[in-house]
Amino acid sequence: MGVAPAGQGQECPEGKAHRLGEELVLGRNPVMEALRGGRAARVMIARGSRGGAFEVLLREARSRGVRVEEMDRSRLDRMAAEHCGDQGPLRHQGVIAYVAPLPPSDIPSILESARSRGQDPLVVALDGIEDPMNLGSIIRTAEASGAHGVIVPRRRAAGLTPAVARASAGAIEHLPVVVVSNLVYELRALKERGLWIAGLDAGGDPLWETDLKGPLAIVVGGEGKGIGRLVKETCDFLVGIPMMGRMESLNAGVAAALVMYEALHQRMIGRSPAT
Repeated sequence: MGVAPAGQGQECPEGKAHRLGEELVLGRNPVMEALRGGRAARVMIARGSRGGAFEVLLREARSRGVRVEEMDRSRLDRMAAEHCGDQGPLRHQGVIAYVAPLPPSDIPSILESARSRGQDPLVVALDGIEDPMNLGSIIRTAEASGAHGVIVPRRRAAGLTPAVARASAGAIEHLPVVVVSNLVYELRALKERGLWIAGLDAGGDPLWETDLKGPLAIVVGGEGKGIGRLVKETCDFLVGIPMMGRMESLNAGVAAALVMYEALHQRMIGRSPAT
């Protein structure tokens, strides 16, 4: 699965630590998934690292003929800091890998992949998610809940940085993430291809009273602002999450997860949510 070329992310500007067209992946789970996906070219671990997780990772690297190098943790710290520029180092958990860039993907290939498996497409479109942790979390949940791809805008959103890859726990290796210039245009194109567009909005119909089966794109808005006006006008319907306590809203990653799993639930039971 691939990631379309992205603009520079807000947390870690791209290009700081790249060499020969490679990029960095930090953390045990992201590195393991990069190995399993065949992208890792070289793995570096903190000197003296031991334990089950490291042993499994080292076996995976050696079985795939990937070079493993031990180095001082302070050097890994510097590599992470250099990659993140002035934003400070990411937690690398004692392991960093150079990986080849993910091959590009596009929306038509996402839809074709779903239909080739006899499934109605389920796509998650994000409008202004600026927190890399939320973006990574949403990608992780989308992959786990059976979504076929994620669409993110190029501007006014978190880029596909190492922080996002780490927050996704490696899910970005297995789920297509397509970066687009004009989200409204792409949503309209999805409608022409037969998908319904459901916007997540506080004023929408209650989640469990909404039919989320069939070809569907779920639109999730940014933290605090929600989905934009033009995006909202493009949606076929709005879905809301009832709030029973004093809080007015949920974290974007949590809200997206609730909607994705309700869509999965309805598809698995194969009946209207009202019956």
